[in-house]
Parts: sequence; C-alpha cells; structure tokens
Amino acid sequence: MPTDRDMDETGSSRSELIELQQQIKEARQRLDLTLEAAGAAGSWDWDIARQRLTADARFAGLTGQDPVALANGVPTSQFFAGIHPEDVRRIRIAVAGILAGAEVFSKDYRLLKDDGGVRWIHAEGRTVLDELDQPVRFHGTLVDVTDRKRTEEQLRVAQTAGQVGTFEHTDGFGTVAVSRQFCRLLGLHPTNVLPVRTINLLVHAEDRPIIDPKLPAEPQPEQNIEFRITRADDGETRWLARRGEYLADIDAGGLRYIGVIYDITGSKRIEERLRLANETLSESVRERTRERNQVWQNSRDLLAVVGVDGIIRDANPAWDAILGYEQTKLIGRPFFDIAAEQEIDAARRLIGFDPDRPPTATDLGLTAADGSLHWFSWDAAAEGDVIYLYGHNITAERKQAEILRETEALLRQSQKMEAVGQLTGGIAHDFNNMLTGVIGSLDVMKRRIANQRYDDLDRFMDAAITSAQRAASLIHRLLAFSRRQSLDRKATDVVPLIESMRDLLTRTLGEQITLETVLPSDSWQAITDANQLESAVLNLAINARDAMPEGGLLTIELSNVSLTERDIRRTDGGTAGDYVKISVIDTGEGMTPEVRDKAFDPFFTTKPIGQGTGLGLSMIYGFARQSGGHVDLASLPDRGTTVSLYLPRNDQASVSAQVTSVAPTPMGSGETVLIVEDDVPVRLLVVDVLQELGYVAIEAGDSRDALPILQSGERIDLLISDVGLPGINGRQLAEIARQTRPHLRVLFITGYAAMAASRSDFLEPGMDMITKPFAMDDLATKIRGMLSG
Repeated sequence: MPTDRDMDETGSSRSELIELQQQIKEARQRLDLTLEAAGAAGSWDWDIARQRLTADARFAGLTGQDPVALANGVPTSQFFAGIHPEDVRRIRIAVAGILAGAEVFSKDYRLLKDDGGVRWIHAEGRTVLDELDQPVRFHGTLVDVTDRKRTEEQLRVAQTAGQVGTFEHTDGFGTVAVSRQFCRLLGLHPTNVLPVRTINLLVHAEDRPIIDPKLPAEPQPEQNIEFRITRADDGETRWLARRGEYLADIDAGGLRYIGVIYDITGSKRIEERLRLANETLSESVRERTRERNQVWQNSRDLLAVVGVDGIIRDANPAWDAILGYEQTKLIGRPFFDIAAEQEIDAARRLIGFDPDRPPTATDLGLTAADGSLHWFSWDAAAEGDVIYLYGHNITAERKQAEILRETEALLRQSQKMEAVGQLTGGIAHDFNNMLTGVIGSLDVMKRRIANQRYDDLDRFMDAAITSAQRAASLIHRLLAFSRRQSLDRKATDVVPLIESMRDLLTRTLGEQITLETVLPSDSWQAITDANQLESAVLNLAINARDAMPEGGLLTIELSNVSLTERDIRRTDGGTAGDYVKISVIDTGEGMTPEVRDKAFDPFFTTKPIGQGTGLGLSMIYGFARQSGGHVDLASLPDRGTTVSLYLPRNDQASVSAQVTSVAPTPMGSGETVLIVEDDVPVRLLVVDVLQELGYVAIEAGDSRDALPILQSGERIDLLISDVGLPGINGRQLAEIARQTRPHLRVLFITGYAAMAASRSDFLEPGMDMITKPFAMDDLATKIRGMLSG
C-alpha cells in the first residue's frame, strides 16, 4: 500500500502521470484513424478540370458560405474560405500535393467563426485518377472535431492537474486503495478504500471488469482496457479506460497492480460517428461516380474534351440532340469548323485561354448541322494538353433579349411622344390664354385710337403687358425645367438673401400662416444665381401657402451638409461633396405617394384649371440640377411637405454682390453703339431706345452685315449682339471683333442659347448678358453700367 507521502493532494502519483502521457498519445492516434460521423460530415467535390468546387449544405454551414452558390459550383479558391490565416499555407501545400498526384488528404485545421472564435475541422479526401493516372477529381468530407480537440485538451490538463483516477490492487485482498478522483469518475463518495465487488458491479456485464479478481502469477504486458460503467450517483452510462502495470509486492511476495482510469466517453462517441461515416463513404464514392456518368449522358448542355490544337476528342450526346452532330462524326473534327464564321476569333480565344486565369463565361455561336445559328455560354478549364468545355444553350434567352430591346425601344418612343404631347398641350393652353390677352388688348386699343377714343387706354395697355409678362414667365419656367436658362452663378450668402425676402414672403403668405426661419450664422456660401434662387424660394412658399388653406406654419431652414457616395445613391445623378441645404417645410395637406411621384413632372398640377401651370416644381428641379445640385421631396398626407434644395458650397473666399438701389433711367453721352439683331421688331425697339437715351445707334441684321462695320475705323464704344444669330453667332462675332478691337465692350442679348446656360463659362472680362424679354429701363441701366466701367 502506498503511504501518504507517495500521493499528492489530488490523489495523483508519479506513475499515474507517466501512464497518462502514454495514454494521451494512444488516444490521439486512435481518434485520428477515421472520419467524423456521417450525419455531421460535410462533403465536397473538386472538379480539377473545370476548377469548380461543389459542396453540400453541411460544408457550407461549417465554412460559413452560401449553400446555394456551393451547390451550383464556385471557384476552387472557395475551398480555403474561412481557414485560419496560420493554417492556410499548410493546407494549400497539402492540396497542391493532391493536385500533383497524391491520393490521400487528411488534415486538421482551424476555421474562423463570425464571432472571432475558432472551430477545429478534420478533412479527409481522396483523388480520382483517369486512365492515365492523372487526377481529375478531388472529393472528400470534413467534420467538426472541436469536441475532440477539447477532449485532448482536457487530457492534457489532466496530465498536470490530476484529472485521472488512480488505484492499487494487491493479490489476495478483496479491497482496493483508490484516489478521490477514482471515486468521482465512478459516481461514488470519495474514500481511500473500496471493495473490489463494489467497483466491478458498476461495469457493464459484457465488458471486462476494472479490477481483476485474481492477479496473474507473472507480470503481463501493459494493456489499455476500455469498459462502460453505470455511475452510482446519477445512473449515467460512461466510457472509461484503464492503464497500469504489474509490480512485485515485496511484502507479500506476489504481485500488485498500479493503474489509472480516465473518462473517454467523448472520444467513444466520436469513434462511433466516424465508424458510420466510414461505412457510407465508399457507397458515396460509388454513387457519385454513377451520378457523374448520368450527368455526361443526360446533360442538356454541351460537354466536350478538346485538345489545345482545337481537335474535339470527346463529346456528350447533347451535341446530337441540339446541333444534329453525331458523336462519332464529331470526334476528331476541329472545334473551329463548328463555330459561326463571325465567331471564329472568339472560339480561338476560348481554346487558347490562359490556364492560370480563372475561367470566365464566354458567349459563342455555333452552326448546327442544318446551318442554323445557336448561341451558348461557355466555360473552359484546362488540364495538361486538353481543355474541358461546358456550353449552356442561351439561344432562347438571346431571342427574348432582342425582343425585349425592341419592345423597350417602342415603349421609350411612346413615352417620349406622350411627354411631348403633354408638354405641347400645356404650352398651347397657357400661351393661347396669354396671347389672347395681348392681341385682344392691342386690337381694342387700335380700334379706339382709330375712333379717337383715348380714354381708358391705360387699362388695356396694362392687360397686354400683364399677359406678355405671364408669357415671359412661362418661357422662363420652361427653360428652367429643361435646364437651358442662362444662370449667373456666383458665390452667394444665402442667409441675408432669405432675410431680405422676409417682408415679401410675409405679404405673400397672408395672416393665417406663420413664417419662421432657421438661419445659422455659420452657414456656407452657395454657388448659385441669386435671382433664380429668390424665385425658387418664393415659388415653394406659394405652393406651401396653397397647401395650407386653413393656415399653418412655414419654416425656411438652412444647414450645411456633406453628402457621401452612399448618400447620393438616393438622388438622381448628384455628386458627393459639400452643399448648402435650403429646406421649405410646411404643415399643410401633404401629398399622396401617387402625387409625390409626379410632383416634378411638367404641367402636372393638383390646382383647378387656370390657377396653375404645373411648372413651379419642375422649374425648381431644373434650376437645382443646372446649378450642380439637386432637389429632395418628402411628403405624407396630412403630415405636411418638405422640399429641400441642395446647392453646391462655395469653397473659395468671396464677397456676395451688393443689391443696388433703384435709380432713374441713365442717359447716354453720345457714345456709339452697334446693335446686331436679326429680329426686326426687337432691333427697332432697341435702336429707338438708344436714340432716345442720347446714344448714336448703328444697326445690323446679322454678323455678315456687322463685320465690315467692326473692321472699319469707325468709332464703336459698345457692341450689343443677339447670341443666336444665323451663320456666325454672337459669341463668335465678339471674338472676331476683339481681334482688332481688344477692349471692345460686348453686351449679349439672349432669349435662349444652350451655349450661354452658364454665364461664368460663356462671358469674358468686359462682357455681360441680358435675357429677353427685358424692360427698356433695365437695358439702359445695363448699357450705362458697362460704358461707365
């Protein structure tokens, strides 16, 4: 019997730990012999020729990949997805050996989990060789052996922490000296001595007992005995193992046996599952071989083996079914002979692709035996001097795509004509109303003057002017909607601009609507046309007023925003950057989704006929887009509407233009002005105004008439030219004039010119622009300002 000093506090002895070390080694060897259980195993099939990997859902679950993609086939690089970085190189080397001809693959490695933890995997695979002993497929299974690894770790810990039970049995005694851990493993109350019968009664009847009742006469070789027990405390069945050695008993003259026991339940469970996996593995291989043959025979895709010389070496029956080529007549024929004439170069690229590059799908047309053209999507994989081709028939899809393209073209044309019809109808309706006011007022005035009735003429003059101004406003809105208006884009302080509009907005909104503004002092400057911005804000305020017939709150809010690439995906063509955001927020009726979707359409309005053109929001949209920004609209029924203008930030230090006060019409001082205008009534009016203001006016109908005057020695202080002249346009005329008169000032007149949409890009120093229609006082002020500058 051992003494107290021969045992440590945990009941372990030196011999226990020595025997445990050997036991751990043998347990690891035993656990590595077979694969994990079939029910928990994931399988893969690596097609070496196609460089494609297919796997089942269990493989996908273990490696954290998409099961559908793996079932359909993915690049073979996905085999290494999720492998711990420290294990990738080792596994790649092992796989390279398989691809080079090695037959067996058996490796443990780690996979990274989504939560950052690791899972231990055991992969077991084999290669399938062709008749030339070349590997064509690499298939196998992988299982989660994390529990096994944990068991090994527990055994390792047991080596140092005494997680084994020890006992000593002397021949002729009916009791056994045991450690506390021995008792715990059996579910017994910890003690130092136990009867042999009590111990062996816990062992299953068909297993060998823990304690041999009779020791042999001579020492026996070391044995590792495994047995099942029913724990005394909870009745659980556990697997235990025993190891030990026979030593001479000096006191009694016989033998004594010193041994250890330890729990191997986890390992035995794994072994049972692995045994089942082994039984199904061979059948799985046979089944997969049958499946592969079935795929070759029954596939509706074209499968072929082609040499690097382009000669077809093998083909599946689908070639006959789809293209009418018998298999025997197809083998030995160049693949390029079957390709459509216009597809021969593409066929050569398909056959001669770089084997180091992952295969990519290539659309290629083949000529059938009857001369018809069929289209296929091809994949190619090279191995040695042969290429494996896989062609999926896409003839029907291409025909459907062509029909779809033709249908879409017809639909776009129909939508375009519908939009043109809506646009022209709206313009005709509004313009006819406005022209009626102009023509009718002039006709009445003409008849009254003929009858020498001069009373009340002012009323008809005002009516004609009002209608003409409405027509000018409509044209202005059309140009804004189509982003063709001429913008004077400058750095603008939006805060004082909004503050200067407060009185106008208050009068426009009426007493039932409260106006609030949120104008931070650190708001950025915007690059915009200040006049057009005022018009846009006023239009939004009027829309908000009409949406709040019972009164409400209108808020105008400024903010600085920086939009990222992700933010602008929700916009219609915006760009990332810094913007000044101007939001007009009302508490009105709001919009339904159907109305909101059409809000920016031209001539769409919810107002009664005659109370709105439907160009307000479309004009604002066009102005914002032409300014380099965009518009955002948010609205819900009974929840109000928010329209936000995003205008580009000015990142250059600049000072906004100062608002000039109204002054009397300035007079000329005898300066000479050349006016070039092809529209006779406009030229007549401008010349008459110039002469009344004290200028010397020279007129020309187009650039051809104006060039001799500009190239002469006659004094010319200012050139006034329409931009859209026939032949040489006004901008080109100014450039020619400045070759001989470099300091000549130029004032452009434009009703519409696409090239003049951005004034900063169109104008040079000493140039300015005025937009038709214009008041004669505005023209006089513009001329005087240029000549005085």
